[in-house]
Amino acid sequence: MSKSDRAARIREVMREEGDSVGHHARSHEEGRREAVRDLPDYETLKGRARATKEDAIERLPELIEDLRESVEANGGTLYVADDAADANRYITETVGDADTVVKSKSMTTEEIEVNDALAEAGVDAVETDLGEWVIQLAGESPSHLVGPAAHKPREAIAELIAAEFDLADPPETAEELTAFAREKLWETIRTADVGMTGANFVVAESGSIALVTNEGNARKVATTPDTHVAVAGVEKVIPTVEDLEPFVELLGRSGTGQDLTVYTSLLTPPTASPVPDFSDPDAPLVDEEPGPSGEANPDREFHLVLIDNGRLAMRDDEDLKETLYCIRCGACANSCGNFRSVGGHVFGGETYTGGIAGGWEAGIEGLDTAAEFNDLCTGCSRCVPGCPVEIDIPWINTVVRDRINRGEAGAGEFDHLVDGLTPDEEPAGLDLGTRLVGNYATLAEWGHRTAPVANRLANAGPVRSVLERVAGIDRRRDLPEFASESLVEWFAARGGPAVAADEAEREAVVYPDTYTNYVDPDRGKATVRTLEALGVHVRVPDLPPSGRPPLSQGMVATAEARAEALSDAVAGHLDAGRDLVVVEPSDLAMVRSEYEKFLAPAAFDRIAEGTYDAMEYVHGLIDNDAGGGLDALVHGGGDEGGRDREVAYHPHCQARTVGVAAHATEVLERAGFDVLESDTECCGMAGSFGYKADYYELSLDVGEPLVEQFGGSDRTLVATGTSCGEQLDALLDRPARHPIELIAPREQPTS
Repeated sequence: MSKSDRAARIREVMREEGDSVGHHARSHEEGRREAVRDLPDYETLKGRARATKEDAIERLPELIEDLRESVEANGGTLYVADDAADANRYITETVGDADTVVKSKSMTTEEIEVNDALAEAGVDAVETDLGEWVIQLAGESPSHLVGPAAHKPREAIAELIAAEFDLADPPETAEELTAFAREKLWETIRTADVGMTGANFVVAESGSIALVTNEGNARKVATTPDTHVAVAGVEKVIPTVEDLEPFVELLGRSGTGQDLTVYTSLLTPPTASPVPDFSDPDAPLVDEEPGPSGEANPDREFHLVLIDNGRLAMRDDEDLKETLYCIRCGACANSCGNFRSVGGHVFGGETYTGGIAGGWEAGIEGLDTAAEFNDLCTGCSRCVPGCPVEIDIPWINTVVRDRINRGEAGAGEFDHLVDGLTPDEEPAGLDLGTRLVGNYATLAEWGHRTAPVANRLANAGPVRSVLERVAGIDRRRDLPEFASESLVEWFAARGGPAVAADEAEREAVVYPDTYTNYVDPDRGKATVRTLEALGVHVRVPDLPPSGRPPLSQGMVATAEARAEALSDAVAGHLDAGRDLVVVEPSDLAMVRSEYEKFLAPAAFDRIAEGTYDAMEYVHGLIDNDAGGGLDALVHGGGDEGGRDREVAYHPHCQARTVGVAAHATEVLERAGFDVLESDTECCGMAGSFGYKADYYELSLDVGEPLVEQFGGSDRTLVATGTSCGEQLDALLDRPARHPIELIAPREQPTS
């Protein structure tokens, strides 16, 4: 799909499906937060769930053989399918001359497209999950891992059912629609030849399958027909029944915000119950003279089909392996700003949707499929805290992006434009827009050295037109203007530290990140003045960039080189007991999180433990009565008692993830400001994402909740993140300030 086609598709889906998807995702994310807020040992449960999946995937071949023994001992059959074609061949042969197969919800059967295979064999496959049934009637694909019809409003569903069944008086309310579906589907279930389910978990020691649902249809599908076929990926196998405990606690809470789903069924098929005879109302539903406990009914048949389809190769891939820990709760989608606007029909591949889809689709379908939506994961990291098995979803998508980049490497049309300008570690032929954004530090340094000429040139109409055509930078976005004097140059010109080391309570290095150094030195200057007012000996050395921009573009080798360079550059300062204070939250998150992937453990621990967010650091100094405390700070927000004391604060998404966002709120409130904090966690800008022409409208749509909350107010806008400030300016047409600028002593005029 071309970039223009993709942009058009995004606009179409936002218009037609965005409201429904957004409502569904937000309500479930709010439910998740509420459900886990008072859950004892929530983090411990997540750790146990993660450990169980790690162990199970590590021992997977052994567990599959244990499972085979258990299933066969129970009277069933286990088949391990190499791929979708192999699975469908086995299933169609097993179904044989059946007329109808009734199915409960299963993303794995969506993956292998078993309904199409059955149809080709002359078998009618009917979905019995309400959402799956709706999209089957509509001829569509699921838009969410948990809510397949999340993109359809109730009115559209009512119209669909009225048209499909030619109803003169169609059901309209949710209750009426559900009752109609229940009646229709029960007629089909009770006469079906075969029942097909998925499996949320499969227990190796007993051959049991766990089904977690809200409708009860899975139980009917599994026990009403005489033949039950269960289909699951090999990654669903866990060792013991006891291992289910953390998953039962976490799955409903993570997916829909329920403490427990309505139906949590543990079946060990084939079951001992008789096959129901609905033609005889007096026929018993249980054996009047049951055999030995647990003995299968000879009239029943059970087949468990485990699917490989690329999973075992993912198991051997250190960067994609974590994908197999996924329990398909959909929490990553619910928390994602981009997903809330476009849903899985844009943010998804052949089968899987949301953040985790990047790993699934790359491993199962290939990089070409993943490339269609990979950019929609911006690495904001808001999905990470909500994942019940602690999967680093942004890293998986970054690795996939890196592989896409390298797969496209070759002679590029515009390679000559960036020769010598982009000192990165990437192969030739990388997409020009990716390469330019990934090397933003180089561009910013060049722009600073040639300002103000560079600023006039960059914002000239012809240049913006070329940038949009060759690099995909949307001309509707204002580009940042470069400063003539960098933060490092300012600090040197003022004579260096204002507080002598031997008089200081602490020593700190203020990190001159690319944006603070070359675009907005004022926030860096405010940081320096604030720390000095609190008795800190401050240094601002010239330091390498953190590697955040190349990492955001999937330029992993370049990001790793940047990480190593910065680690080496600050090692002496950290070893000397100086703290590293970071103004830009994305750089802080890079150091505290992603550097673990790039540095040796000792080097990572040193820099991660010695690095602080600027407002976090100020908070700590004030708590410890450093220097003059709050009394030493002149509040630069303006009128001491007027409206400038009222602020609207939007914390950076990654600042929330690493746990430092609240420090700014507390410091400002203690300094006398009235703080209104944003309800939304993603402004939609996400670094370079909002600059791209393909995603400009989507970026603004994601940020719309900020307009709803802050738009009717004249509060001073405050944001810690560079991209957040730019987005607030675009959305509300007024600039945002870094919170440290509100509390910093005013700069003394030079004589």
